[in-house]
Amino acid sequence: MEILLALSCALFAGLMLSRLAKLAQLPAVTAYLVAGILIGPYLLGAIGIEGLGFTTMENVQKFSLLSDIALGFIAFSIGNEFRLSQLKKIGKQATVIGIFQAVFTTLIVDAVLIGIHFLIPDTLPLPAAIILGSVAAATAPAATLMVVRQYKAKGPVTSILLPVVALDDAVGLVLFAISFGIAKALMNGQVDVISVLLEPILEVVCSLILGAVLGWLFSFCERFFHSRSKRLAMSVTFVLLTVALSKITFTLGGVHVAFSSLLVCMMLGTIFCNICDFSEELMDRIDRWTAPLFILFFVLSGAELELSVFTSLTVVLIGIAYIVSRSAGKYFGARLSSTFMQCDQNIKKYLGITLLPQAGVALGMAIKAKELGAVGNIVANITLFSVLIYELVGPLLTKISLAKAGEIDSEGKTSARELAKKEMVQKNT
Repeated sequence: MEILLALSCALFAGLMLSRLAKLAQLPAVTAYLVAGILIGPYLLGAIGIEGLGFTTMENVQKFSLLSDIALGFIAFSIGNEFRLSQLKKIGKQATVIGIFQAVFTTLIVDAVLIGIHFLIPDTLPLPAAIILGSVAAATAPAATLMVVRQYKAKGPVTSILLPVVALDDAVGLVLFAISFGIAKALMNGQVDVISVLLEPILEVVCSLILGAVLGWLFSFCERFFHSRSKRLAMSVTFVLLTVALSKITFTLGGVHVAFSSLLVCMMLGTIFCNICDFSEELMDRIDRWTAPLFILFFVLSGAELELSVFTSLTVVLIGIAYIVSRSAGKYFGARLSSTFMQCDQNIKKYLGITLLPQAGVALGMAIKAKELGAVGNIVANITLFSVLIYELVGPLLTKISLAKAGEIDSEGKTSARELAKKEMVQKNT
């Protein structure tokens, strides 16, 4: 009973706070994270009533399975952005910009945080600094798309923004896999070619192969069903299967072989959307089905925030250094690469700012990093801290940038309740 009460409490808190966030013109993901903090072990959970919030961190971690599943669907949705028909239209500009600014941001953040490590090695371990650099590459596609759709943005900046955001996260996942492997090697005290280079690269390659095979199998099995409900059930089945198989690890000839659930699920979505003729309609239905799951994911992420960490001034300063260095990396990385590719002047000026929002994928990386124990906890808390800041100001900066670029039309507001009333009237007449 306590588990069901805790889940209902998490959903209710997230939903109600999202209404307040809407009044304040803030993104819903910010409300979900704040809701998690409010019902977490440091606030409402501190009362000690089971089911009324999360009383301990161990209580929050009981729901790690939900987080794993949510991450699988997030990565699956990212894969949907890599349709061959769209990639042909993107051209070299989006590809070069997407890859360059992600790598550039990682290098900038790594340089700044590694420098801080040498100043305060006990507060910021080297593995944590390296992982945070790769986490910085990721952008929040959901927050960016929300702004674009809400304000009906159209123009050169918007056209290149969407594919860059999708490619951005793909590059970020690869960088994270490599950085995570390097961090584990440093912690184990075995810095060799196999642990630092071979195993991370093998993890990326094996993940893409496994995702491609499952994507083809998914597309093959989907053809046997015609009803929307069964095709949706098949989609959920394969995402769950993919998450489960990505947990497999084994040793082959002294080499540790593992998979990245984010990369595997992303490849599953990529292959599926390029093979299945009806993938767009099905992906839209999946997005609706996963809405409560994503709310729980973000609320749980907020509940896992170790507020005690921020009693240390040095940790807060590290978080600020991460935010400043990442922002500089995104802006100048996008500006340099777009100048090199001779893009529109507005793209040079405003694209980098629209890439600042950070949420789901970065949080997924941070949760994955928690496998490293204390080092992972530092990564997770700094990431959550930065996500709260970015989600407060990121979408607003995106809106301002698109407005200055002259790509925002008047906002169109629609209510599901009003649409339902209109449909009922139409049926009765």
